[in-house]
Amino acid sequence: MRIFVFLVSCLLALSVSANERLQVVTSFSILADFTAEIGGEHVQITNLVGADEDAHVYQPTPDDARALLAADLVIANGLDFEPWLPRLMKSTESPAPYIEATRGVLPLRVEEGGARIADPHAWQNLAHAEIYVANIAQALAAADPANADYYQEQRDSYLQRVKELLTEVRVSLGRLPASQRKVITSHDAFGYLGQAYGLQFIAPQGLSTHSEPSAADVAALIRQIRADQVRAVFVENIRDPRLIKQIAEEAGAQVGGTLYSDALASTGPASSYLGMYRHNVKTLVEALGQ
Repeated sequence: MRIFVFLVSCLLALSVSANERLQVVTSFSILADFTAEIGGEHVQITNLVGADEDAHVYQPTPDDARALLAADLVIANGLDFEPWLPRLMKSTESPAPYIEATRGVLPLRVEEGGARIADPHAWQNLAHAEIYVANIAQALAAADPANADYYQEQRDSYLQRVKELLTEVRVSLGRLPASQRKVITSHDAFGYLGQAYGLQFIAPQGLSTHSEPSAADVAALIRQIRADQVRAVFVENIRDPRLIKQIAEEAGAQVGGTLYSDALASTGPASSYLGMYRHNVKTLVEALGQ
């Protein structure tokens, strides 16, 4: 009987502890990882678009609406990456504070559909992690002032790891020859990485994965790969690899591996943001530097 009472009291304590934690909703897996690193044991995270899933084409569920209504804080990427989320916030009349983790990023502007629009994939520049993490830590501290010092300490510790990886990345990508700095991917998600480290990313699809590329676009890309003697093309974890494999076969290039663009991996080294970044750089260097 005593053992039973002890177990019940432990379960109740765990339940109370979970309920006392800050209830945070994140829009997709990369933000969930940032928030977990900064919030630690003081936050309970509900993430909407999971690992290996595509936020561009995501359809919200009733569970998502319930999570927003119960949230103490909602964290989005912004830059029109998840346009369905502000609409869902409005329709549910969620009272939770809403922040965009890209606040302060100077966005890349690209031509698409006859207009210049902001590229939302700002996390692909590792240096922008400092902006993401600072915004998230500030939002957590505002929502939970009692643990503000903890969030700031976690932020500083995490940013130290970011700086160490920055050094690794600059050295690794700096070794690539100038003739092997063109990269073919499924959709245009790596512009910030290219801008930061002197790579040119080319894709048959634009910033979003909503629409499929035309036959003419694919044919033009194949001709460009042949003309520029691009060695490798890369599939993405959120996209069907068949088109890229077809392009590689017709252009006489190899498939260099999988890059993680808009979502973390479900398991393995790329299941965290820093692990994802390290994996992507290693995959690029191994394929292009041969």
